[in-house]
Amino acid sequence: MGQNFVYWIMKNSKKCSADLTDKIKVDLHSHTNYSDGFNSPKELIDKAKEKGIEVLSITDHDNLAAINEATEYGKRAGVEIIPGVEISSDIMDREIHILGYFVEPGNSEIERYLTFFREERLKRAERIVKKLNLLGISLKLDDVLKIARNSAVGRPHIAQALLEGGFTNSYFEAFNKYIGNDCPAYEKKVHVSPGSAFKIINDSGGLSFIAHPGILPENILKDLIDAGVDGIEVIHPSHTSQIVKFYKGIVSEYFLLEAGGSDYHGGKREDDNNLGKYFVYLSAVEAMRQRLMRNSA
Repeated sequence: MGQNFVYWIMKNSKKCSADLTDKIKVDLHSHTNYSDGFNSPKELIDKAKEKGIEVLSITDHDNLAAINEATEYGKRAGVEIIPGVEISSDIMDREIHILGYFVEPGNSEIERYLTFFREERLKRAERIVKKLNLLGISLKLDDVLKIARNSAVGRPHIAQALLEGGFTNSYFEAFNKYIGNDCPAYEKKVHVSPGSAFKIINDSGGLSFIAHPGILPENILKDLIDAGVDGIEVIHPSHTSQIVKFYKGIVSEYFLLEAGGSDYHGGKREDDNNLGKYFVYLSAVEAMRQRLMRNSA
Protein backbone atom coordinates (compact mmCIF):
# COMPACT_ATOMS: atom_id res chain seq x y z
CA MET A 1 0.00 0.00 0.00
CA GLY A 2 1.37 3.41 -0.98
CA GLN A 3 2.40 6.00 1.58
CA ASN A 4 0.05 8.52 -0.05
CA PHE A 5 -2.92 6.35 0.79
CA VAL A 6 -1.75 5.92 4.38
CA TYR A 7 -1.65 9.71 4.56
CA TRP A 8 -5.17 9.80 3.11
CA ILE A 9 -6.39 7.48 5.86
CA MET A 10 -4.86 9.60 8.59
CA LYS A 11 -6.05 12.85 7.05
CA ASN A 12 -9.62 11.57 6.89
CA SER A 13 -9.57 10.06 10.38
CA LYS A 14 -11.98 11.62 12.84
CA LYS A 15 -9.87 13.14 15.61
CA CYS A 16 -11.90 12.07 18.62
CA SER A 17 -11.04 11.28 22.18
CA ALA A 18 -11.37 7.66 23.29
CA ASP A 19 -14.76 8.25 24.93
CA LEU A 20 -16.24 9.71 21.74
CA THR A 21 -15.27 6.69 19.64
CA ASP A 22 -18.02 4.75 21.40
CA LYS A 23 -20.65 7.38 20.69
CA ILE A 24 -20.20 7.96 16.96
CA LYS A 25 -22.41 5.59 14.95
CA VAL A 26 -20.80 3.84 11.98
CA ASP A 27 -22.57 1.81 9.29
CA LEU A 28 -20.07 -0.33 7.39
CA HIS A 29 -22.45 -2.03 4.95
CA SER A 30 -24.67 -0.17 2.48
CA HIS A 31 -25.53 -0.22 -1.21
CA THR A 32 -26.34 2.40 -3.83
CA ASN A 33 -27.87 2.22 -7.29
CA TYR A 34 -24.39 1.51 -8.64
CA SER A 35 -25.13 -2.10 -7.67
CA ASP A 36 -28.41 -3.43 -6.27
CA GLY A 37 -29.35 -0.52 -4.02
CA PHE A 38 -32.24 1.83 -4.73
CA ASN A 39 -30.76 5.20 -3.76
CA SER A 40 -28.11 7.36 -5.37
CA PRO A 41 -25.00 8.01 -3.25
CA LYS A 42 -26.36 11.46 -2.33
CA GLU A 43 -29.76 10.07 -1.32
CA LEU A 44 -28.14 7.30 0.73
CA ILE A 45 -25.89 9.76 2.58
CA ASP A 46 -28.84 12.03 3.36
CA LYS A 47 -30.80 9.08 4.75
CA ALA A 48 -27.83 7.91 6.81
CA LYS A 49 -27.34 11.39 8.26
CA GLU A 50 -31.02 11.54 9.22
CA LYS A 51 -30.55 8.29 11.14
CA GLY A 52 -27.55 9.61 13.06
CA ILE A 53 -24.85 7.82 11.05
CA GLU A 54 -21.64 9.89 10.97
CA VAL A 55 -19.40 7.38 9.18
CA LEU A 56 -20.68 5.28 6.29
CA SER A 57 -19.09 2.65 4.09
CA ILE A 58 -20.59 2.12 0.65
CA THR A 59 -20.01 -1.52 -0.26
CA ASP A 60 -21.57 -1.99 -3.68
CA HIS A 61 -21.29 -5.41 -5.28
CA ASP A 62 -18.27 -5.62 -7.62
CA ASN A 63 -18.26 -1.86 -8.06
CA LEU A 64 -16.35 1.15 -6.72
CA ALA A 65 -18.03 3.68 -9.01
CA ALA A 66 -20.02 5.36 -6.24
CA ILE A 67 -17.06 6.10 -3.99
CA ASN A 68 -15.72 9.36 -5.44
CA GLU A 69 -19.19 10.87 -5.79
CA ALA A 70 -20.11 9.79 -2.26
CA THR A 71 -16.86 11.04 -0.74
CA GLU A 72 -17.29 14.53 -2.20
CA TYR A 73 -20.92 14.83 -1.15
CA GLY A 74 -20.18 13.29 2.25
CA LYS A 75 -17.68 16.07 3.00
CA ARG A 76 -20.41 18.65 2.43
CA ALA A 77 -23.02 16.67 4.35
CA GLY A 78 -20.78 15.90 7.32
CA VAL A 79 -20.69 12.13 6.77
CA GLU A 80 -17.31 10.46 6.38
CA ILE A 81 -17.23 7.84 3.61
CA ILE A 82 -15.08 4.73 3.91
CA PRO A 83 -14.47 3.17 0.48
CA GLY A 84 -15.74 -0.39 0.35
CA VAL A 85 -16.80 -3.21 -1.94
CA GLU A 86 -18.59 -6.55 -1.66
CA ILE A 87 -17.27 -9.58 -3.57
CA SER A 88 -18.87 -13.02 -3.92
CA SER A 89 -16.95 -16.18 -3.22
CA ASP A 90 -17.68 -19.76 -2.26
CA ILE A 91 -16.19 -22.51 -0.17
CA MET A 92 -17.35 -26.13 0.00
CA ASP A 93 -20.35 -25.28 -2.26
CA ARG A 94 -21.43 -22.53 0.13
CA GLU A 95 -21.63 -18.94 -1.13
CA ILE A 96 -19.65 -16.49 0.96
CA HIS A 97 -19.74 -12.72 0.60
CA ILE A 98 -16.60 -10.76 1.40
CA LEU A 99 -16.43 -7.09 2.29
CA GLY A 100 -13.36 -5.03 1.48
CA TYR A 101 -12.71 -1.78 3.37
CA PHE A 102 -10.28 1.03 2.62
CA VAL A 103 -9.57 -0.34 -0.83
CA GLU A 104 -7.34 2.22 -2.50
CA PRO A 105 -9.36 4.51 -4.81
CA GLY A 106 -8.45 4.01 -8.46
CA ASN A 107 -6.30 0.94 -7.79
CA SER A 108 -5.87 -0.67 -11.21
CA GLU A 109 -5.52 -4.20 -9.86
CA ILE A 110 -8.84 -4.35 -8.04
CA GLU A 111 -10.58 -2.47 -10.86
CA ARG A 112 -9.41 -5.16 -13.28
CA TYR A 113 -10.98 -7.87 -11.15
CA LEU A 114 -14.19 -5.93 -10.58
CA THR A 115 -14.56 -5.30 -14.31
CA PHE A 116 -14.28 -9.04 -14.88
CA PHE A 117 -16.92 -9.76 -12.22
CA ARG A 118 -19.32 -7.19 -13.71
CA GLU A 119 -18.90 -8.75 -17.14
CA GLU A 120 -19.68 -12.16 -15.64
CA ARG A 121 -22.76 -10.70 -13.96
CA LEU A 122 -24.03 -9.57 -17.37
CA LYS A 123 -23.46 -13.03 -18.84
CA ARG A 124 -25.31 -14.55 -15.89
CA ALA A 125 -28.25 -12.18 -16.44
CA GLU A 126 -28.38 -13.28 -20.09
CA ARG A 127 -28.56 -16.93 -19.01
CA ILE A 128 -31.32 -16.21 -16.49
CA VAL A 129 -33.39 -14.34 -19.08
CA LYS A 130 -33.02 -17.26 -21.50
CA LYS A 131 -34.24 -19.66 -18.82
CA LEU A 132 -37.20 -17.39 -18.11
CA ASN A 133 -38.00 -17.31 -21.84
CA LEU A 134 -38.03 -21.12 -21.89
CA LEU A 135 -40.54 -20.97 -19.04
CA GLY A 136 -42.84 -18.87 -21.23
CA ILE A 137 -41.93 -15.49 -19.75
CA SER A 138 -41.19 -13.03 -22.52
CA LEU A 139 -38.76 -10.87 -20.58
CA LYS A 140 -35.99 -9.21 -22.58
CA LEU A 141 -32.47 -8.48 -21.41
CA ASP A 142 -32.96 -4.84 -22.40
CA ASP A 143 -35.81 -4.64 -19.86
CA VAL A 144 -33.34 -5.64 -17.16
CA LEU A 145 -30.58 -3.33 -18.36
CA LYS A 146 -32.94 -0.33 -18.37
CA ILE A 147 -33.43 -0.89 -14.65
CA ALA A 148 -29.78 -1.69 -13.90
CA ARG A 149 -28.53 1.26 -15.98
CA ASN A 150 -24.78 1.59 -15.38
CA SER A 151 -24.69 -0.53 -12.24
CA ALA A 152 -23.46 -4.10 -11.76
CA VAL A 153 -26.48 -6.09 -12.96
CA GLY A 154 -27.87 -8.63 -10.53
CA ARG A 155 -30.94 -10.68 -9.67
CA PRO A 156 -32.66 -7.73 -7.91
CA HIS A 157 -32.75 -5.92 -11.27
CA ILE A 158 -34.26 -9.01 -12.91
CA ALA A 159 -36.83 -9.28 -10.12
CA GLN A 160 -37.81 -5.64 -10.63
CA ALA A 161 -38.09 -6.17 -14.39
CA LEU A 162 -40.35 -9.18 -13.83
CA LEU A 163 -42.55 -7.10 -11.54
CA GLU A 164 -42.72 -4.10 -13.87
CA GLY A 165 -43.44 -6.39 -16.82
CA GLY A 166 -46.44 -7.87 -15.03
CA PHE A 167 -44.90 -11.35 -14.84
CA THR A 168 -45.05 -11.44 -11.03
CA ASN A 169 -47.24 -9.81 -8.43
CA SER A 170 -44.36 -8.76 -6.21
CA TYR A 171 -40.60 -8.33 -6.13
CA PHE A 172 -40.26 -11.21 -3.68
CA GLU A 173 -42.40 -13.54 -5.78
CA ALA A 174 -39.82 -13.22 -8.56
CA PHE A 175 -37.21 -14.73 -6.25
CA ASN A 176 -39.46 -17.29 -4.62
CA LYS A 177 -40.92 -18.56 -7.88
CA TYR A 178 -38.26 -18.04 -10.57
CA ILE A 179 -34.77 -16.73 -9.79
CA GLY A 180 -34.06 -17.62 -6.17
CA ASN A 181 -31.65 -20.39 -5.24
CA ASP A 182 -32.85 -23.77 -6.55
CA CYS A 183 -35.64 -22.10 -8.57
CA PRO A 184 -36.11 -22.96 -12.28
CA ALA A 185 -34.35 -19.85 -13.67
CA TYR A 186 -31.54 -19.72 -11.12
CA GLU A 187 -27.98 -19.36 -12.37
CA LYS A 188 -24.90 -19.51 -10.18
CA LYS A 189 -22.48 -16.59 -10.13
CA VAL A 190 -18.82 -16.90 -11.08
CA HIS A 191 -16.80 -16.79 -7.89
CA VAL A 192 -13.18 -16.51 -6.83
CA SER A 193 -11.86 -18.49 -3.89
CA PRO A 194 -11.95 -16.73 -0.52
CA GLY A 195 -8.15 -16.66 -0.40
CA SER A 196 -8.03 -14.99 -3.82
CA ALA A 197 -10.65 -12.43 -2.76
CA PHE A 198 -8.69 -11.64 0.42
CA LYS A 199 -5.55 -11.14 -1.67
CA ILE A 200 -7.33 -8.89 -4.19
CA ILE A 201 -8.54 -6.68 -1.34
CA ASN A 202 -5.28 -6.70 0.62
CA ASP A 203 -3.18 -5.99 -2.49
CA SER A 204 -5.33 -2.93 -3.16
CA GLY A 205 -4.56 -1.54 0.28
CA GLY A 206 -7.69 -2.80 2.02
CA LEU A 207 -8.93 -5.13 4.73
CA SER A 208 -11.12 -8.19 4.11
CA PHE A 209 -14.14 -9.24 6.18
CA ILE A 210 -16.59 -12.14 6.07
CA ALA A 211 -19.98 -10.54 5.38
CA HIS A 212 -23.11 -11.62 7.31
CA PRO A 213 -21.73 -15.11 8.02
CA GLY A 214 -24.81 -16.30 9.90
CA ILE A 215 -24.27 -19.79 11.27
CA LEU A 216 -21.15 -21.05 9.51
CA PRO A 217 -19.92 -24.61 10.10
CA GLU A 218 -16.83 -24.58 12.30
CA ASN A 219 -14.59 -26.12 9.62
CA ILE A 220 -15.55 -23.45 7.05
CA LEU A 221 -15.07 -20.63 9.54
CA LYS A 222 -11.66 -22.00 10.50
CA ASP A 223 -10.65 -22.33 6.83
CA LEU A 224 -11.58 -18.68 6.19
CA ILE A 225 -9.56 -17.53 9.18
CA ASP A 226 -6.60 -19.66 8.09
CA ALA A 227 -6.89 -18.17 4.57
CA GLY A 228 -6.11 -14.76 6.02
CA VAL A 229 -9.37 -12.85 6.50
CA ASP A 230 -8.90 -9.67 8.55
CA GLY A 231 -12.27 -9.59 10.27
CA ILE A 232 -15.92 -10.57 10.55
CA GLU A 233 -19.13 -8.62 10.10
CA VAL A 234 -20.53 -9.25 13.57
CA ILE A 235 -23.49 -6.86 13.52
CA HIS A 236 -26.04 -7.51 10.75
CA PRO A 237 -29.86 -7.53 10.53
CA SER A 238 -29.83 -11.30 9.98
CA HIS A 239 -27.80 -11.98 13.14
CA THR A 240 -29.53 -12.88 16.39
CA SER A 241 -28.08 -11.77 19.71
CA GLN A 242 -26.65 -15.29 20.12
CA ILE A 243 -24.88 -15.10 16.76
CA VAL A 244 -23.50 -11.65 17.62
CA LYS A 245 -22.16 -12.99 20.92
CA PHE A 246 -20.60 -15.99 19.18
CA TYR A 247 -18.74 -13.91 16.59
CA LYS A 248 -17.59 -11.39 19.17
CA GLY A 249 -15.94 -14.33 20.88
CA ILE A 250 -14.35 -15.51 17.63
CA VAL A 251 -13.04 -12.03 16.87
CA SER A 252 -11.47 -11.84 20.30
CA GLU A 253 -10.03 -15.37 20.22
CA TYR A 254 -8.36 -15.02 16.81
CA PHE A 255 -7.37 -11.32 17.06
CA LEU A 256 -9.65 -10.37 14.19
CA LEU A 257 -11.35 -7.05 13.46
CA GLU A 258 -15.06 -6.41 13.91
CA ALA A 259 -17.45 -4.76 11.47
CA GLY A 260 -21.17 -4.25 11.27
CA GLY A 261 -23.92 -2.40 9.48
CA SER A 262 -27.41 -2.34 8.09
CA ASP A 263 -26.78 -3.90 4.65
CA TYR A 264 -29.17 -1.21 3.50
CA HIS A 265 -30.54 -1.38 -0.05
CA GLY A 266 -33.81 0.57 0.06
CA GLY A 267 -36.61 0.39 -2.48
CA LYS A 268 -38.45 -2.93 -2.66
CA ARG A 269 -36.29 -4.38 0.12
CA GLU A 270 -38.31 -2.24 2.56
CA ASP A 271 -35.35 -2.13 4.95
CA ASP A 272 -35.42 1.58 5.85
CA ASN A 273 -35.81 0.70 9.52
CA ASN A 274 -32.45 -1.10 9.48
CA LEU A 275 -30.55 2.10 8.70
CA GLY A 276 -29.41 3.56 12.00
CA LYS A 277 -30.46 0.43 13.90
CA TYR A 278 -27.57 -1.87 13.00
CA PHE A 279 -24.19 -0.22 13.43
CA VAL A 280 -20.83 -0.28 15.18
CA TYR A 281 -18.97 2.56 16.83
CA LEU A 282 -15.98 4.54 15.63
CA SER A 283 -13.67 2.42 17.79
CA ALA A 284 -14.12 -0.42 15.26
CA VAL A 285 -12.92 1.87 12.45
CA GLU A 286 -9.99 3.10 14.50
CA ALA A 287 -8.93 -0.53 15.01
CA MET A 288 -9.01 -0.98 11.22
CA ARG A 289 -6.86 2.10 10.71
CA GLN A 290 -4.34 0.87 13.25
CA ARG A 291 -4.15 -2.49 11.42
CA LEU A 292 -3.57 -0.70 8.12
CA MET A 293 -0.81 1.38 9.65
CA ARG A 294 0.90 -1.75 10.97
CA ASN A 295 0.53 -3.43 7.57
CA SER A 296 2.22 -0.50 5.86
CA ALA A 297 5.11 -0.27 8.30
